Amino acid sequence: MMALRMWKRLKKRLRRSRGPLWALGGISAIWLVIAIGGLGFQPVLHAASVNGGVNDNLRFSLSLPEQEAAVEVLLKRVYICGEETESLGRMTARQLSLLLQDHREWKVGANKDATTVLVQEINDLSDYCKSNAYFGIDRDGNLSLYDGLPKEEKVLRTFFQLDIEFMESSLPKEQLRSLTAGIRISDMDEYYSVLSTFSDFAMEQNTKVMEPIRTAP
Repeated sequence: MMALRMWKRLKKRLRRSRGPLWALGGISAIWLVIAIGGLGFQPVLHAASVNGGVNDNLRFSLSLPEQEAAVEVLLKRVYICGEETESLGRMTARQLSLLLQDHREWKVGANKDATTVLVQEINDLSDYCKSNAYFGIDRDGNLSLYDGLPKEEKVLRTFFQLDIEFMESSLPKEQLRSLTAGIRISDMDEYYSVLSTFSDFAMEQNTKVMEPIRTAP
């Protein structure tokens, strides 16, 4: 009886989300195994896809328990430079499920202490970075992104090590002084322009040289 009730509930949810019929068969098999084993419903944040095609948010929505108890939901916006967190208020499992179906590009992050964190990745600079970010050279000769002027040594990201001797023999002195003092960036065009210019002087030339390496704050 328990497996039958779960089967009916699963079909009802998939009809609401308009999921494909092939996904229904794959997911239902998992749910029936859970029902037979008598296990509780726990959110699955990073489960493997069924038949390689079920959306992560749909999987998470289906795993939410049927309850009215609300949890705190936070939206973390992760930018190329900077992060912002906004409270979306308290939501029931059903409200959270509907929200994820409306924003399939959002990812489910942490889910603990009655708080669920959703992550939105944005290909832009945060407002804070647009006002405070500078490119410069750190003590080890790496091209780095700073919170404030490089002399304050608040590194946000490190990209690649520069060939200083090659730069000194190739670039105008004024351009070198600008990088040492700090090059202010206020939009993505400036961001990629600086990266593109100085990637020519990276110690190791490879296809990943333009990909930033996150550093601890």
